[in-house]
Amino acid sequence: MANMRRPTYRTGTRRPSENSQGSGGPAGAGTDVISASKSASATDSGSRGRVDPPAAAPDNVLSFPEPKGKRIRRNIIIAACVAAALVAGLVAAAVYSPVLALRTVAVNGTRMLTPEQVQTALAPLQGKPLPQVSNEDVKHLLQPLIQVRDVTIEAHPPSTLVVHVRERTPVALVKQGAEFQLVDVDGVQLGTTQDPDSVKLPVIDGNAGVIGKDLFKAITAVLAALPADVLAKMSDASAKSADAVELKLVDGQTVVWGNAGERELKAKVLEALLKAPADPKNPVRSYDVSVPRHPVTR
Repeated sequence: MANMRRPTYRTGTRRPSENSQGSGGPAGAGTDVISASKSASATDSGSRGRVDPPAAAPDNVLSFPEPKGKRIRRNIIIAACVAAALVAGLVAAAVYSPVLALRTVAVNGTRMLTPEQVQTALAPLQGKPLPQVSNEDVKHLLQPLIQVRDVTIEAHPPSTLVVHVRERTPVALVKQGAEFQLVDVDGVQLGTTQDPDSVKLPVIDGNAGVIGKDLFKAITAVLAALPADVLAKMSDASAKSADAVELKLVDGQTVVWGNAGERELKAKVLEALLKAPADPKNPVRSYDVSVPRHPVTR
């Protein structure tokens, strides 16, 4: 059977001796030749079915080093990932660590309430890690205490929570039968008393009828604008309409206020008028600040 292997070709260089003594070709004309060879049949038969190992890789392959900038960026990324993992671990340990469990609640800013009342309301937070205690948690627990208008907190590790309470400010007494209710500017009832003289706040006069919401808001807005020392001198407050608010001092003098506009300016003018020296010969019976830039005394 004929040998079907294809001949292999290779390039070679003829030695100079072969060129000079060779077969008659011109000198120097055959430096590069192509030769073909066939393996013997015996060799083919002996090597059938055998896979020759791959030729060894040439040892003249160049290796290019990694650019310095790329290596630096990779190291920076690795360092940043390690640092982030460490920080995350520390934060997780702090958030859930029993070392930071809440044990002490310090309260300030209370007048109508006592610190003990606030501490009792916040008792469910005892033992909770400080980082897990939020301002919203505290506000939610203090909702039943209507005297609390707002609250902020500060965590003092390892175990103290400082609670800053801002209470509602009573501005008037509203008579309800034999009792007088302390109310703030929003009409929230903050307490009751049967002795209005014990509380230096004006009594809202509803003209022996049920005072409307808008009228009530107009009166309380005026009272809330007064400085504390001026508010303490008021006996009662009334209004025929939202544009006709009138106050009465404990000395019997009246204050014509008008509407609720320019409350801050009117309050400053009234405070200045009340501080003015009194003239025994011409006592003031009425202060009119309804036009605050042109006040009138009668």
